[in-house]
This record gives sequence, structure tokens and C-alpha cells, in this order.
Amino acid sequence: MESTFQIFLILLAALAGTALLARRIDVAPAILLLLAGIALAFVPGMPTVELPPQLVLLVFLPPLIYSASVAMSWREFKANLRPIILLSVGCVIFTACAVATATHYLIGLPWGIGFLLGAIVAPPDVVAPLAIARKLGMPRRILVVLEGEGLANDATALILYRFAVAAITTGLFSLPKAEGTFAAIVVGEILFGLAVGWLSLRARHHARDPQIEITLSLLTPYLAYWIPEHLGGSGVIATVTCGLYISWNGPLLISSATRLQGIFFWDLVIYLVEGMLFLLTGFQMRLLYEKSKAFPLHDILLTTVLVAVIIIVARFAWVYPATYLPRLISKRIRERDPPPSWQTVFVVGFTGVRGAVSLAAALALPFTLPGGEAFPYRDMILFVAFGVILITLVGLGLGLPTVVRWLGVAKDGRSEHLREHEAEIAARREALDAALKSLDAITDDRELSDEVVKLLRARHEIRANQLPSSLDPDAHDITAAGTALTRELIAAERKFIHILLRDGKITDETRRRIERDLDLEEASLSNREYRRIVM
Repeated sequence: MESTFQIFLILLAALAGTALLARRIDVAPAILLLLAGIALAFVPGMPTVELPPQLVLLVFLPPLIYSASVAMSWREFKANLRPIILLSVGCVIFTACAVATATHYLIGLPWGIGFLLGAIVAPPDVVAPLAIARKLGMPRRILVVLEGEGLANDATALILYRFAVAAITTGLFSLPKAEGTFAAIVVGEILFGLAVGWLSLRARHHARDPQIEITLSLLTPYLAYWIPEHLGGSGVIATVTCGLYISWNGPLLISSATRLQGIFFWDLVIYLVEGMLFLLTGFQMRLLYEKSKAFPLHDILLTTVLVAVIIIVARFAWVYPATYLPRLISKRIRERDPPPSWQTVFVVGFTGVRGAVSLAAALALPFTLPGGEAFPYRDMILFVAFGVILITLVGLGLGLPTVVRWLGVAKDGRSEHLREHEAEIAARREALDAALKSLDAITDDRELSDEVVKLLRARHEIRANQLPSSLDPDAHDITAAGTALTRELIAAERKFIHILLRDGKITDETRRRIERDLDLEEASLSNREYRRIVM
């Protein structure tokens, strides 16, 4: 128990240090965390840490999926449903079939093993490429499509994975039955996810206590995931559906106190879960290295490189026809959704980074068949899955910024971000105008004192004056200067409050209440900052 806790502390220290280094050298933290995990695994005296597959599939995966789906806009998800489904369902199945075909004819793997390996390495991970893409300022639609794909592709891959394992262990497979089961799982999980989302929001609304509501929010993804998974589904579709439902319906039912505390809580949870996941994935290298000695090194490396090349080529072979063929076939799609540039499609194809879910699925393979024989090719599948993660995460992850700059995709993103900021300022002003009209109506209907009305109007004027008149450089500089000076004034106020506390003129409880108001004001400044966008 003590050694386990020591390893946990070492991982926390490695997580913090690696994340700090990643920020300094401007590299996606997931890449350095994976490499740091590999390095730690071979440190003399470091015990072997085997990543329990259920830890990822049942403990780590639900909150990651739920948090991402809550952050996703249901309107944008629905508007991009066609490309998301084509990638998360079509591309995953196409990739799995491509891997099965290539490994069967080029290496001689049985069809069932090849298809199982394909299902394991088919779904791209969304964490690392999205972190890079957001930092590069890419167009929002690319981010929405990639994030939507990352939410749904695990479900397709895990369902295919279950079919493949069942076919290998029983020796039986029926395509019509598999298709019917797939459809039943999708429909059933969507309905179950909606029910869990509805139940969670009502329970949290009636709780009216931030601590209880946040606890219920933490239980929600596990309820949505575990029950369908236990019944033979994937659990992913239900969790995504639940998160999207809460994202769309939650703002009017969740209190402001819960939102403020919940954002901090979930940001910390996801930061720790993602970081630990990549570190623990890297830790598996030592275990896989020891197991790989039972196989000829040349065969393992050849298989790993072949599978990595196949999944990269298969993604490019899928994204271009999937993007342009629907528009060639349907005039309605072509008019409603003009075709994107080939550069945009190339970036989507280039972001096929694999992650810890692939390794967890490989680790979850049974050790033996029902008859007692060893599960065929299990250790080889483990090594290939890890090798594909390493090659794609480091190779594609490090190359993505160069590709984006080379293709000039970020230029479209910058103009798009400028329009979004202008729309945001307009929306804030319109909301303030609506509030002012509401104040006028309340003043006419109720007998309010002049002091109360003056106070409310002054609050309105202060908030209106904090908004920049536009995003041109001069207005930006004025707003930025005002924000910087406000921060200085808040810092002076904090210092004075500390002096009062030191001199015994106020209590610690008073100081905490004042500091909370100052913290909220400073957070509000950060939320309203409009960075200059260079065209």
C-alpha cells in the first residue's frame, strides 16, 4: 500500500513537471507525458506498473467522454452530424477492415485476429491533437468535427472489438446478427443516455447545494456508462448522449454557484485523469518489452510499422471521398454545405493520433480461450497497439503544427475567431440592453426608491463601459490598458485587506468573503479579455 502511494506521488510530480516543460517548449503535454512514462518505466528500482484495462474502460473513460460531451455544443454537433458519423463510424470500420486485410495477406494473421487488431487501433484519440489544434487557432468547424469524432468513435471501435473477441473465443460470427445487435445498441444507448441526463438534471436542480450537485455530476457519467457496458453495449454512446443533453438543457437548471465550483472541479479532474492516463500508458513499455522477448523482434517491428502505415493511409483514403462524394451526389448538400478546401481535409486526415483507449482495449483481451488454450497473438497485439500509439502520437502530434502552418489553415481560423469575438461583444451589449429594458419595466410596475434605481443603473453603466467598442487595435489597446489597471487596483485592495487582517481589525472569515469577491472580479476580467487577432 505504501509503495503504491509512493508511485502515485511520483506520477503526480512527473505530471506537474512534464506539463510545465511542455508549456515552456510549446509541445502538446500528451506527447511529453507518454515519453516521460516510458523513461520512468526503465528507471532502476522502479517497480513494474501494469495498467489494469478496467481502470481505463470503466474508471478513466466515462468522465473523459462526459466532460467532452458537456463542453460540446449540441447545435454544432447536430450541424456537423454527417461528417462526424462518416468519421466515427465509417472511417473506424474502414480502417479496421484495411488492417485486417493487410495483416492477413502480407503477414499471414488469421482474419479474426487481424480484424480484432484493426478494431483496437482504429479509433483516433482526441486529447492531444485537439490541444494542439486549439493552440494553433484552427477553424472552429475542424475542431467540432474532430471533437465529435473523438466522442463517438470509441463506441464504434469497442462494439467491433466485442464482436471480434466473441468470434475468436466461440468461432462463430454472423454478419446479419452483428448488424442487428449494433443497431439495437445504438438506439438503446441513446434512449438510456437521455433518461440518465434528464434524471441527473432534475436531481441536481432539487438538491440546490453545490457540493451535492457536483457529487451527482461525478456519478452521472458512471451511471450512463456502466449499465450499458454491463449489458453488452459500449457505454460510450449513452455517456455522450447524456453529456449533450445536459449541455443543452443544463444552463437554466444549474445554479451559478454550482457552475463556478463545478468548472474548477471538472477542469482539475480531467487534467489529472488525462495526465495520469498518458503517463501510465508510457509505463507499459517496460512490461511490453519484457513480453516481446518471446517473439522475433523483426516480426514485431514489421507488424507495428505496417499497421501504423495502414491506419494513416486508410484515414486519408477515407476522408477525401467522404468529404467530396456526398456533395457530388447531392445538390442539396452541395448548396447547403459548400466543399471545404483540400488543405482543411488534409489536416483532418493528419490528426489520426491513437491514444490510451487502444492500449486499454488490447490489455482487456482475455488470457485464455474457453477451452483453456492461450488467447492467440495476445502479446503481439499488445506490443503493436503500443507501438502504433507511440508512432502516431509522437510523429503526427509533433508534425501537426508544421503541417497547419505550411497549409495556411490557421489563417481562416483567425478571421473566424475575429467574427466570433465581434458577435460576442454584440451579444453582451444586446443582453445589457435587454436587462435595462427589464429594469425600466420593473421600475414602472413597482415602487422602488431612487437610491435602488440609481444603484442598478450605475451597475449597468459600469458593465457596458467595460466592453470594447470594437476589436480594432486602438480600441483593443484602451480595453487592455483598462484591464491591466483594474488588476493593479485589485492587487492593491488585496494587500490592504491583508494589512487589516494582520493588524487584527478584521477576522479571517471576513477576509475570505472579501477575497472571494475580488477573485470573482478578477476571473470576470479574464473572461472578458479580447486578445488582438493578427490578420
